Amino acid sequence: MAKVLLSIPDKFLNQIDTIADNEQRTRSELIREALRTYMKRNVAFDAKKTAKDAELLENLLD
Repeated sequence: MAKVLLSIPDKFLNQIDTIADNEQRTRSELIREALRTYMKRNVAFDAKKTAKDAELLENLLD
């Protein structure tokens, strides 16, 4: 598994650590899950946008 170095403000990191501790998981697990959730939401948004764009294009061509 690759390792990534990133900068996070101390206050934000403290919040991440608090959530991770409360959920009894590692910081890395929490961040991976957050990124997976973001990526799934982004894909869903793109699919909706693509469908809407296709509908607009179809209406313009009619």
